[in-house]
Amino acid sequence: MDITAIAKQFTDFYYSQFAQGRESLAPLYRPHSMLTWEGKPVQGGSNIVQHLTDLPFQKVAHKISTFDAQPSSLDMSTLLINVTGLLRVDGDQELQFSQVFVLAKEGESFYVLNDMFRLNLG
Repeated sequence: MDITAIAKQFTDFYYSQFAQGRESLAPLYRPHSMLTWEGKPVQGGSNIVQHLTDLPFQKVAHKISTFDAQPSSLDMSTLLINVTGLLRVDGDQELQFSQVFVLAKEGESFYVLNDMFRLNLG
């Protein structure tokens, strides 16, 4: 299993879907998935997607600067992905962000078990 290729494919898909319509991220989450967005915890796929669609901006673009990936279990059933980059919302100035995902294997694919997002403002 090429972890870097999986992480690249996932991040490309995730940020593309986020920009096109955050509701399209629903298939990536499960009822037990957990999001922490700027310190606010949200649990459950439908709650996560609702939180993301309720964010107070219309247009968003992510520019990925770096991503790193590691297996986070001995049997390779979970992957840890750390992403850094720039975020532009509604045409405003770019902001630095970091996001961490834990992906869990489900059949031949992965879903988002954990998702943590922070703006890097300091």
